[in-house]
Amino acid sequence: MRFRPLVALILMAGPCAANAADLVVSAAASLTNAFQAVGKAYEARHPGTHVVLNFAASDVLLRQIVNGAPADVFASADQAAMDKAVAAKAVDPATRRDFARNQLVLVVPKVARVPVSSPASLTDAAVKRVAYGDPGSVPAGRYAKASLERLGLWEAVSAKGVLAQNVRQALDYVARGEVEAGLVFATDAAIMRDRVTVVAVLPTPTPVTYPMAVVAHSTQAREAAAFQGFVQSEEGRTILAGFGFQAP
Repeated sequence: MRFRPLVALILMAGPCAANAADLVVSAAASLTNAFQAVGKAYEARHPGTHVVLNFAASDVLLRQIVNGAPADVFASADQAAMDKAVAAKAVDPATRRDFARNQLVLVVPKVARVPVSSPASLTDAAVKRVAYGDPGSVPAGRYAKASLERLGLWEAVSAKGVLAQNVRQALDYVARGEVEAGLVFATDAAIMRDRVTVVAVLPTPTPVTYPMAVVAHSTQAREAAAFQGFVQSEEGRTILAGFGFQAP
């Protein structure tokens, strides 16, 4: 297997970890499994191309890019992170494209100690801890906050909040039974259906859409655009659909 997660390389070696010939794709944590499959398929279609994947919370990825970390494509889990990228001139706005859609769901451990049947259940005294991404840096957390605010539950639930650095960490808290419930994306819940149960789909004020764009300092803009095109192709969307992502 030729592609490897860049995040580990960045932690070990700093911003210069990627080789000049690598196509570096910085993508939201919720895209981990799907983009690993997309990366393999893209390499199969483009012999000689080396896709390096970097996964983290969207705002964290943006900070890396702004600080000069190697990246050619930025794929975020919400429009807010991409808006920040455009404002910071970190991406080429002309290349911005929506490529997937998701849902926000309420999950509980497979073996739940406390009955949680709906978002309103989160206000029950028996529910002590609710995990979700930090709204300040994690798109899933921003969606969770907006949804709970609309439902009139944010003040009560946030008092029990266990903030996660990304949506996968929030999912792990639930899967390990460290919290009574969590708010994650539907695609994340699907990869741990043996350890978590989806209780409800939460309405969000804005659709959960994923945009991507070519990074402004990319030295491989043409290859980055080709990767974008592949993600949006019939083959790319079929791969994404296999992991629960819907068309935008």
